[in-house]
Amino acid sequence: MINKVIKRIFDIISSFLAIVLLIPLWIIIPIVIKKESKGPVFFKQGRLTKEGRVFKMLKFRSMVVNAEGMGAGLFNYENDPRVTKVGLFLRKSSIDELPQLFNIFIGDMSLVGPRPCVIYELGDYSTLNSRYKKRFSMKAGLTGLAQVKGRNDISWDEKVTYDNQYIDFFEKYGVLIDVKLLLDSVLKVFKRDEIFEHKVDSSLSDSEAAEIATDEIIRLAHLPDEKKWGL
Repeated sequence: MINKVIKRIFDIISSFLAIVLLIPLWIIIPIVIKKESKGPVFFKQGRLTKEGRVFKMLKFRSMVVNAEGMGAGLFNYENDPRVTKVGLFLRKSSIDELPQLFNIFIGDMSLVGPRPCVIYELGDYSTLNSRYKKRFSMKAGLTGLAQVKGRNDISWDEKVTYDNQYIDFFEKYGVLIDVKLLLDSVLKVFKRDEIFEHKVDSSLSDSEAAEIATDEIIRLAHLPDEKKWGL
């Protein structure tokens, strides 16, 4: 319990200081986004956090308006035509994620934790198997062990493994593991790699690859525990 209290205090202080220090970006980035394409500066999307609670996650808009209903949907493959020129820079630098500092400050998210999935990304939350549901025992994070290990270069199933490892590490080391992962995440951002997802078959169109990947993610997330682990 004390670890979670310290974690929350750390989140509040760190996110507040970051918000203040980044005031120039809160002014410049919206101007650049609006100059290139019509639409809102911020992208708001329903995501799941601790215990499956839904909240509106903020990002700087990096795609054309209504991109979620086009092409690859939730997936972002290389040379995605929905991504704007400014948006590509924002994604490579992870600047598009910075508005989540406000989500962290108000308590929807934490600096470190499992990344928040879209409300329908894993299918019905109530019927997730225990392995997938474990990752929701902590607040969603701006970054996490899965992002340090592979970002978008690893499968959802691998992300769940790392997310659950992080939860175990936090119980043992507390906020110290958060500090380490934040430092590792900064180094990861500077490398600007692993920002695109990979198709199961390069011959498929973006929409075809996304449909297959989506079905597989949901299938794995709802396998009965005894079937998944052979118990």
